[in-house]
Amino acid sequence: MKLPVLKIGDLVAEVPIIQGGMAIRLSTARLAAAVACEGGIGLIAASGMTFDELRKEIRVARKLTGGKGIIGINAMVAAREFLGLITTAAEEKVDLIVAGAGFSRDMFAVGRDHGVAIVPIVSSVKLAKIAEQLGASAVIAEGTEAGGHLGTQSSIKEILPEIVRAVKIPVIAAGGAVDGKDVAELLQLGASGVQMGSRFAASEESNGADDLKQFYLKMTKDDVVQIDSPVGYKGRAILNPFAQLILQQEQPRPTECDSCLKHCSRSFCIIKALTRAQQGDVETGLVFTGANMWKIKEILPVKEIFRRIKEDIAKI
Repeated sequence: MKLPVLKIGDLVAEVPIIQGGMAIRLSTARLAAAVACEGGIGLIAASGMTFDELRKEIRVARKLTGGKGIIGINAMVAAREFLGLITTAAEEKVDLIVAGAGFSRDMFAVGRDHGVAIVPIVSSVKLAKIAEQLGASAVIAEGTEAGGHLGTQSSIKEILPEIVRAVKIPVIAAGGAVDGKDVAELLQLGASGVQMGSRFAASEESNGADDLKQFYLKMTKDDVVQIDSPVGYKGRAILNPFAQLILQQEQPRPTECDSCLKHCSRSFCIIKALTRAQQGDVETGLVFTGANMWKIKEILPVKEIFRRIKEDIAKI
């Protein structure tokens, strides 16, 4: 099978792979730049960053790529500072803005004002059509196999063909892809490209602590659970002591609040829980995961991940 290029507006990715924007601070400049240098699309996870930190990460990524390659951001619509984050990124002239954990009409005005491609994450035909009508350059169709916050309990293999038929803009598939065979299957189902999170979370360039990366390698299929996030969505995570407490509704409640979300159940502080995991605390941190992370058995450099994906696809 020959890999197609991925066209999003005026952007052309030689390899139709988008690296998932994984927060908090897993997807920073180093990872995004490494993916962009391989011909894919690298995303910096903006959620949880200050505006100045985001500016710095975008500039570092541009420096690492020599000004070439495609660099974007991913931001949670549920974040109180969502509009400020995407405006900051647009002012820094990122190539695209990916937005999930909610839907915002405001982002399309930001895209038009700054000439930045807007790519919402959707999980239904209805939302894909609305995004197209509002001016989206592409949509990411995300199935239940994805990691982090989930907008559906339906498989990507079920919703992808429906969304592809419903819109004329590129549809990027997300959820469950960890190797070239998975990528090829989603492309054959009509996707213009594939977003991969778990495979890049378990990369050398991922900004997660070594203890977190080793935790990924030790997990099994039975360790994949869904928890109720204070954001208002289900979240896919690895079963650890903190996730077990959430499932039992016995997790410690926050004693203070930074008001980082527009709406929050305050069942626990998700920003702090994800930060603890990113820093290597796999006991009291929340470790988000895709449904197939357990299949990953090596921490690899991004260059090798791309080489293996291409090799797998070439055999199909």
